[in-house]
Amino acid sequence: MTEPSSVSTPSALDDLVQPFQIEASALRGRMVRLGPTLDEILTRHAYPDTVARFLAETATLAVLLASMLKYEGIFTLQAKGDGPMKLVVADVTSTGDVRAYAQFDAQAVETAAEDIAIAPAPALLNKGYIAFTVDQGPNTDRYQGIVELSGKTLTDCVQHYFRQSEQIDTGITVAVDRDGEGGPWRAGGIMVQRLPEPQPGQQAVLSDGDEDGWRRAMALLASATADEMLDPALKAGDLLYRLFHEDGVRAWAPHSLRFGCRCSRQKVTDMLSRLPRDEVAGLKTEDGQVEVTCQFCSTAYRFSDADLDQLYGTAPGA
Repeated sequence: MTEPSSVSTPSALDDLVQPFQIEASALRGRMVRLGPTLDEILTRHAYPDTVARFLAETATLAVLLASMLKYEGIFTLQAKGDGPMKLVVADVTSTGDVRAYAQFDAQAVETAAEDIAIAPAPALLNKGYIAFTVDQGPNTDRYQGIVELSGKTLTDCVQHYFRQSEQIDTGITVAVDRDGEGGPWRAGGIMVQRLPEPQPGQQAVLSDGDEDGWRRAMALLASATADEMLDPALKAGDLLYRLFHEDGVRAWAPHSLRFGCRCSRQKVTDMLSRLPRDEVAGLKTEDGQVEVTCQFCSTAYRFSDADLDQLYGTAPGA
């Protein structure tokens, strides 16, 4: 790649996935830059900084993993545990819509602050697992991979999954921070994978120097700083060129990302219609209306008694 500026344009510095390949060793990779999309995901909730950082890492990993797959539908990364954070979820559609949320005990998170700073994954989740799901619609089989949590960070846990379950050498680095004191959230991530060994009858892709090439790629990947990955003025192509130009790096056109939630009033209405009216009435707020809030985007859907009469086709007690 002799013209790094050719792989990203000034209008696509953020909220993108940049596919690439390291030519010398035929290693494939993806780079993710998240700016306004991530900030919108996080600022829709009053997350403590420690939770916001963990959720940002989750969303970045979800995009990295989804971008390595060929699918039409939804890729979901979730982690469940019995610690201060009970659940963290991020999903990515094949068209580039990203959303995420976390369930947590605020007091427990505050109490565990020192442990979270050292090893966020075990401190927040304790014992649990991570799951990867690809859902391509009602007429297809859903794929799911599950592995127990193992590592100081969620990134460590994902790499453990690839070693244990997929047996694919995978290197990942992720950076998350605010752009200035109290500024908007940003995240960056780079993922490099060794291509699987060829099956009998297939042409070998990697040379006998695979190990040297892999170790070199991992050393170069580790040299990427958080400042570089989060710099809003540094193009993805420029950073990839800076890291891997001596081994040759080929980049393809980036894919755009955006915040997108799939909730709607109709979906909430359909969900309520499957519940007994007495149970739905228990969701009423002080003003007498039923309120259902989307966990992903915090949009509140409100239903009056008249709405419920129309939904159930009758007034209560009629």
